[in-house]
Amino acid sequence: MAAMSAMPPDYAALARDIKQWARELGFAAAGISDVELEEDERHLEGWLAEGLHGAMDYMARHGRKRSRPAELQPGTRRVISVRMDYLPAQARDPWQVLGDGELAYVARYALGRDYHKLMRSRLQRLAERIQAAIGPFGHRVFVDSAPVLEKALARHAGLGWIGKHTLLIDRRAGSYFFLGELYTDLPLPVDAPVGAHCGSCRRCLDVCPTQAILAPYRLDARRCIAYLTIEFKGSIPKELRAPIGNRIFGCDDCQLVCPWNKFAQPSVERDFAPRHGLDGARLIELFAWSEETFLHRTEGMAIRRAGYEGWLRNIAVALGNAPASAAVRAALATRMEHPSALVREHVAWALERQQAAARAAA
Repeated sequence: MAAMSAMPPDYAALARDIKQWARELGFAAAGISDVELEEDERHLEGWLAEGLHGAMDYMARHGRKRSRPAELQPGTRRVISVRMDYLPAQARDPWQVLGDGELAYVARYALGRDYHKLMRSRLQRLAERIQAAIGPFGHRVFVDSAPVLEKALARHAGLGWIGKHTLLIDRRAGSYFFLGELYTDLPLPVDAPVGAHCGSCRRCLDVCPTQAILAPYRLDARRCIAYLTIEFKGSIPKELRAPIGNRIFGCDDCQLVCPWNKFAQPSVERDFAPRHGLDGARLIELFAWSEETFLHRTEGMAIRRAGYEGWLRNIAVALGNAPASAAVRAALATRMEHPSALVREHVAWALERQQAAARAAA
């Protein structure tokens, strides 16, 4: 007699276990979605066609694999999305830092350890837990490592809705969190999407320093401070330099004013705690860092993405926006002959701005 085939897994029970295992691994929540993203694909293609992605050519490089998970990873039937909160518990008050032009503002997500390796490792451990329970299965882990529509997938998985600022919002936890995905060939039951709860609120649109949010759900990355200070490697448009203020890496304004972030929970991950006092460091001190110091102190941090040249460019802009002082002008003068033409250009702009402010105050 032929041996009887093994019984298939109880996928409903497995889905419940997966969510529990995810919480045990430090994720705040997990959800499961299908791979149908037709509406999001149309939105993405329209956004790209308008050129609103700026110099982020990778957004268009992979064709439709970003919106078609089964083309990116053949056999994918479900996506397990996870959320990890990052709001550092001990960081200085962001509004106080933004209000002091002598200090440097760094987006809250970038104050501690880079999240990519940490989350990828945890997701891989989640995959191993699943495999231990049911045997080998097809899967692939993603954390900003491939063309993935992570916010759309997380919305489909019930982890929140996409707000007018284009970030994901959870009504119980706000928006200060990272997302990661586990693509799988398992026919797991899917979770129900969450309805939007922005209502008539437009605080995020109104607060944006560079008016990068053109309309609800429509972001012009070319004007976004996060894009300009991190992704963009060229000369920051002059008309956008003053609105950048003292933001040297990223921007949180649209999240800071979001009413739902009153429910945001501080992260329990010690790795996300601020390093090297970057939650409110003085601009002049950071501008004095050598490249060796920059590479040493940003090791394992997202700030590395800006590069040393971008770091100096960004701080030069912030110093140009700082209260006029001889100390700021002296600091800028130390970089007037920097080998990088990009740095020299922004230093010259900042010096001219500082000198004009000093003359006006005389």
